Amino acid sequence: MNLKVVEGLEPKLLWHRFAEISQIPRCSKHEEAIRTYLKNFALNYNLNYNEDETGNIVIELKASDGFENYPTIVLQSHVDMVCEKNKEKEHDFLKDGIELIKDGEWIKANGTTLGADNGIGVAAQLAIAEENDFLHGPIELLFTVDEETGLTGVNTLKPNFIKGKILLNLDTEEDGTFYIGCSGGIDTAGYFKVEFEELKKDYSPYRIFVNGCKGGHSGVDISEGRANAIKLLAYLLLRLENIDYQLAYIHGGSKRNAIPREAEAVIYINEKDEAQIRELLNELAIETSLEYKKTDPEIKFTLEKLDPKSTSFKNAFEKKFSKKIINTLNALPHGVISMSHSISGLVETSTNLANVNYDSYELIIGTSQRSSIENAKRNISKTVQSIFELANAKVKTSDGYPGWQPNIDSELLKKAKNIYQKTFGVEPSIKAVHAGLECGILIDKYPGIDVISFGPTILGAHSPTERVNINSVDKFYNFLKILIHDLIK
Repeated sequence: MNLKVVEGLEPKLLWHRFAEISQIPRCSKHEEAIRTYLKNFALNYNLNYNEDETGNIVIELKASDGFENYPTIVLQSHVDMVCEKNKEKEHDFLKDGIELIKDGEWIKANGTTLGADNGIGVAAQLAIAEENDFLHGPIELLFTVDEETGLTGVNTLKPNFIKGKILLNLDTEEDGTFYIGCSGGIDTAGYFKVEFEELKKDYSPYRIFVNGCKGGHSGVDISEGRANAIKLLAYLLLRLENIDYQLAYIHGGSKRNAIPREAEAVIYINEKDEAQIRELLNELAIETSLEYKKTDPEIKFTLEKLDPKSTSFKNAFEKKFSKKIINTLNALPHGVISMSHSISGLVETSTNLANVNYDSYELIIGTSQRSSIENAKRNISKTVQSIFELANAKVKTSDGYPGWQPNIDSELLKKAKNIYQKTFGVEPSIKAVHAGLECGILIDKYPGIDVISFGPTILGAHSPTERVNINSVDKFYNFLKILIHDLIK
């Protein structure tokens, strides 16, 4: 089915490979099938490959005859994808493939993330391996794992895993733009031991559901002013403080690097209070529609009475514990903290209230922080930690990853700019991105390596609205071939 969707699209080799890998489950930390696919690809084309203990793979492409002594170029992408779906969509990311849809000038997925981030990059690398119509020097195809959950795969690379000193990262999402810097990141989570009380026998269960938020990438889209479904739910619960209710369940968001699109809670109330709750819900819905009229116009609030026989709740959160969680969610910052003073329009520091999960006896609130300034990254993480500690939560932080400091004097950047201008008649944009790229870690692990990052236009990454522009893929791939060829001149 996917092959029919991309039939007739250029470049054929790239789209064919993208359609194939879209059928392969490859959520972060579940990349076994795509790794097997890559190793079989190498064997089918008699290519040497190496796989490390983590699952990172490098495939070696021999140089064209007469170009064996030219510098080795590394093409790099990550094989995992963010697995997000709409709540009503039935899809098992551990076994189901992605259903591709052609929508005018775009390729998107049916109710799920598309995986163009970074599947288009992976497909481009494989297509390059299959090409025989251009000359090139030695090439290494580097495929890393588990990028989306903290760049953990690239963090384990050993010093001699790749040899090249020129690296083209294919993991950015704006046609006509070279990225030469990115933010570093860290995750900060609060763990709460749940305190319970008995459900009141004369109270009935109701589900509060917030959905319709755009969500999106917690770095790239954080400056768009989009709503956070968890924050909206917390605002609503805070407004119910004069109503006697019991909170039995709360959940929202999923991935640390995605802005939450949906959130829900189950509360037990006296049915006589239903009308007042609906009135408060409607008031917040009106206020929210005005606040997010331009950035998030499809937000919905619903209150649904549940059948007590169909619910499995035996207890509710103890009143003080419930209030502590709601206050914590309201207190946690979300969004842009500061803008860069060096690069116009670039977010310097931000934080994302990413998810809240309740499982039996523990409630976990997950957040992530980003900054191009290491000290600012640590400071905003400490701010979040302080809020958790005030709420007597156990706090855990990830090791984090470094940012990529721009090098405007890069020889690779100079060559790429000249080649791009000669090819398309315009200068490319030079930017840094408020998101985590593996480039910073690669530069740290392989001193002296020269790196730029580029890719086609991808919108809505990390959400079910993700889509990739067809024409920009063709342009991206043709430029990649020209750049690889011209670097041997």
